[in-house]
Amino acid sequence: MSNSNIVRTEFAAAIMQIANDRKISPESIYEGIKQALVTAYKKQMGELEDNFYYYATLNEVTGESQLFKAPVTKKDEETEEILEWDESKAEEVTPAGFGRIAAQTAKQVILQKIRESEKDQILSDYQDKIGEMISAQVLRMEGGRTVVLDIGRGYGYMPPEEQMRGEFYKTNMRVMVLIKDIRETFKGKRVILSRADKLLVSKLFEREVPEIASKAVEIVAIAREAGVRTKLAVRASQDGVDPVGSCVGQRGVRVQAVISELNNEKIDIIPYADDLNLYLQAALSPAENLKIEINQEKKLVTVTAPDDQLSLAIGRGGQNVRLAAKLTGYKITIKSDAGDVKSAVTGEEEYEIDTFTGLLPETRAKLIQFKLTTLNDLSRFKIKWQEFAEITDEQKKLLIEKVEAFEKELTQELRTEN
Repeated sequence: MSNSNIVRTEFAAAIMQIANDRKISPESIYEGIKQALVTAYKKQMGELEDNFYYYATLNEVTGESQLFKAPVTKKDEETEEILEWDESKAEEVTPAGFGRIAAQTAKQVILQKIRESEKDQILSDYQDKIGEMISAQVLRMEGGRTVVLDIGRGYGYMPPEEQMRGEFYKTNMRVMVLIKDIRETFKGKRVILSRADKLLVSKLFEREVPEIASKAVEIVAIAREAGVRTKLAVRASQDGVDPVGSCVGQRGVRVQAVISELNNEKIDIIPYADDLNLYLQAALSPAENLKIEINQEKKLVTVTAPDDQLSLAIGRGGQNVRLAAKLTGYKITIKSDAGDVKSAVTGEEEYEIDTFTGLLPETRAKLIQFKLTTLNDLSRFKIKWQEFAEITDEQKKLLIEKVEAFEKELTQELRTEN
């Protein structure tokens, strides 16, 4: 066998082996090499003639490449993109010694194609795992706000809105995360992870509670404000099983394991009831002796709470009633015995700041980016957010008024307690 035949065999065999091993089409490798050869030529030669189209040919058997220029016959009037050229008048422009550059270029293209193939395979693997919970290790912060994690094979990314409020992520820290999505970003497709999704709570209980894993106990609904509090409605699908007791576990060991994993987030486990009145009473616990009126057609609930139960029904910053509305799917208005409306929520509020009338979407997005989603957060870090140039003076005034009212109420509560 001649040397040329050996070269031909080696080049073609190498491409085919890479294509088969990595599940890359040989055509895409050849096309990538040809495009890269033109780019390398342009880099070597500098400015090229505008009225010529430059292209490369590649012998798929020998690996030999040539460069040509052909006169342009048609361009896009707006973009100046070359649309047609005359190959019958093409001239070869392969410079002397270009073989070494061509070989190096081909190697780079093949390595790039391998990297792309591996990334695509990883993304494909995780596409099938969306909704699953995995253990991940914190690697670094990207852009100051996004957490980059090692997920075993590849990397996952946890943007600010998927992080838990009040949780700080340190290098090498291990956390349980939910594989939430494969998302297109300006840096390409990424595996998006979440610590804030309510499905993570469900997966943690499934891990800790055998009755949930075996379907003897069913999680009917979850309402969550990540990092602060979760309400969980459960029911038994088998006779003789206590759904709440199963989730709590002996001496609270099961629920405590979930709470520990969620960085001490509070968890309320309530029994689901087909009787909507009973279900709402449980959802609004720990408040008691509530008078509930239900408009099922409009999915509206009016709750009259005794004066000593109002603060419990509403919760700090309105959190208890917000979670109850999310859990039940009903809009809830809470009134005092005197008939004064003390709180009204739709169940669509994701955070406490969503109850602020007049808050602009761009202000909300900025606050969420820095995990400033409650009045308590805004009070603790008021110097920080008042320096945000993206928030207008008018919006800052609105927030300051809310914070001042909150701090005044907090002072009065402390005086009452003392």
